[in-house]
Amino acid sequence: MAKFTKDSLNQMRDAKKKDWRKCQYTVLTCGGTACQSNKGEEIYEDLIAEAKKQGVSDKVQVIKTGCFGFCEKGPIVKVMSNNLTETSFYVEVKPEDTPEIISAQVKGGHEVERLLYKDPSGKTHTKSSGEGNIGFYQKQIRVVLRNCGAINPEDINEYIVNDGYAALEKSLFEWKPEEIVEQLKISGLRGRGGAGFPTWMKWDATRKVSGDIKYVVCNADEGDPGAYMDRSTIEGDPHSVIEAMTICGKAIGATQGYVYIRAEYPLAVHRLEIALAQAKECGLLGKDILGSGFDFDIEIRLGAGAFVCGEETALLRSLEGQRGMPTPKPPFPAVAGLWAKPTCINNVETFANIPAILVKGGEWFAAMGTPDSKGTKVFALTGKVENSGLIEVPMGTTLREIIFEIGGGIKNGKKFKGVQTGGPSGGILTEKDLDTPIDYAGLAKMGSMMGSGGMIVMDEDDCAVDVARFYMDFCVDESCGKCSPCRIGTSQILAILNKIAEGKGEDADLVKLESIGKAMTKASLCALGGTAANPTLSTLRNFRDEYLEHIHDKKCRAGKCKKLAIFQILEDPCIGCGMCARKCPVDAITSKEDWTPDGKKKKPPMVIDQSKCIKCGECFSNCKFNAVVKK
Repeated sequence: MAKFTKDSLNQMRDAKKKDWRKCQYTVLTCGGTACQSNKGEEIYEDLIAEAKKQGVSDKVQVIKTGCFGFCEKGPIVKVMSNNLTETSFYVEVKPEDTPEIISAQVKGGHEVERLLYKDPSGKTHTKSSGEGNIGFYQKQIRVVLRNCGAINPEDINEYIVNDGYAALEKSLFEWKPEEIVEQLKISGLRGRGGAGFPTWMKWDATRKVSGDIKYVVCNADEGDPGAYMDRSTIEGDPHSVIEAMTICGKAIGATQGYVYIRAEYPLAVHRLEIALAQAKECGLLGKDILGSGFDFDIEIRLGAGAFVCGEETALLRSLEGQRGMPTPKPPFPAVAGLWAKPTCINNVETFANIPAILVKGGEWFAAMGTPDSKGTKVFALTGKVENSGLIEVPMGTTLREIIFEIGGGIKNGKKFKGVQTGGPSGGILTEKDLDTPIDYAGLAKMGSMMGSGGMIVMDEDDCAVDVARFYMDFCVDESCGKCSPCRIGTSQILAILNKIAEGKGEDADLVKLESIGKAMTKASLCALGGTAANPTLSTLRNFRDEYLEHIHDKKCRAGKCKKLAIFQILEDPCIGCGMCARKCPVDAITSKEDWTPDGKKKKPPMVIDQSKCIKCGECFSNCKFNAVVKK
């Protein structure tokens, strides 16, 4: 690839737009981690092979993209006509389906109906009804995810055709650094890593600090349970992050950037490496970018998976080769960050917004969202919801819209119980919160937080005590141990929660949980300790009756707390097969002989000796006749 100048970049973009997607059919296959783990790569290769085998390679181009978002229905294949206006949306595709997709649609001109998406009402979404009418997508607006599922993330030309690096060009040749910052100020963009600090203020503070050496750092150390927003963004659109970091370098006066990313994200790392190499080869990264005289380079640093390194000062210490532990602020990274130099640090989602903002203008972005929170937010919608996946909605969208319209409601017709937002740092919101518009202030007022965007839905079969215990166990493992409130507080809360879950709790334990939680919130060094008690405090506030049931009645209504579960065998459905007895590890199940009054032997139902039962649940899991019940 030849290095671009300002003029040649525009010429290439204009030329490519004329020829882009000019085949009779374009087949997009999902290349995100979830679909790749479900034979997505095989589907992609088989589609190419089938097109060749059936003699239609000249009519179709097969492209591997990033995540389409609708993970529940993956692997997904989209077949688009050459005018890009009609799309056949195929779901749960298998490698053996590829010959039919090519023969039916490319050769025959008709859809494979059995693979088309069907909504809950049974309606089949043909290309005439369009992908945009699928409920999962209807209320979404894609800014961060604008290219995910639409382009090949391993081809820089596809990014450039879709206005890629146009924002960088403006930043290098049209705008002064303070004008770049002003556009971000107008946009109202706030950091998407959790705290929601205004992005323009962070950039401006770093810009105004004097110094010959400054750094730009991208926080891709996403570690919340159930969260995969940043990973999917890099997998599907790595150049958006590279472009934004380079713009940031220009705005603050930095020449070096680092992406700190988890080593557990091999596909994201691989695509980021490819994108960096292509950007350097094209003159969009490195020395004298686009002939402007501005130098900027980016390097990747792999994290070892410590959740605390999501905190910016801990991340910077890890980048320096030290143990990842938070440091007191001030000084803030803008003044003394990486190697004590002025440093601007944002997360992946924050950076991915910036090229679109600078191309379309700050006013465009500010027109979406709420007065407090502008733009859109990406969420990983998971848990007991029909349509799990990666979604992007305008700030101010309600939980009800997300869970029951985009998400399709609760699985198996179960009753909605709550939703955890903000991961281990957030809280559980309930039925009463469903119609509250989601923004930074609104979630905080409800006792939760935006966090990076994890959203885990729970149903009636989930236990509030067990959920609080899960998140606190996570925080105990992930605490760096530097400050006493977090190190001791998390362990003490976990011990009390375990005590309650085992039926040994007392009323006084609830007071202790609240007291310790509030102390941690006020006194911890960093946000991990300062928010670790949120799941416990929110469940105490919203589900206190469940805590009292565990304490007074020695009962877990959801049956999740094993020490409180009672397994019984119903006599009528039991056929006496003895499978439960064979699976019981402590021989607590025996056959009960029973006789009719006239001396005939009845079927021998099984019984559980409660004094021996260890609550393992093997009998419950292995009974094929639903004779074992959990109370």
